[in-house]
Amino acid sequence: MTTPYQQYPPGVSDKSKVVAGILQILLGGFGAGRFYIGDTKTAVIQLVVTIVTCGFGAVWGLVDGILLLVNGGVDGQGRPLRD
Repeated sequence: MTTPYQQYPPGVSDKSKVVAGILQILLGGFGAGRFYIGDTKTAVIQLVVTIVTCGFGAVWGLVDGILLLVNGGVDGQGRPLRD
């Protein structure tokens, strides 16, 4: 009998770097990609910076999204994101 959940290799996050990167590129000013991977602290800081700078802080989210897509990253528990 199979389980309805896909199994990932041990030590690898169930979160995708592609989804995290695209969320960061599109909604990075709100920290959406960081919230997705469980990095709440960075997500809240991105949100506050975007509000304080009247939207210019969203550039940080854009750059962060590109870096997530290129280099990957880790989730909130420190596990590498899956491809």
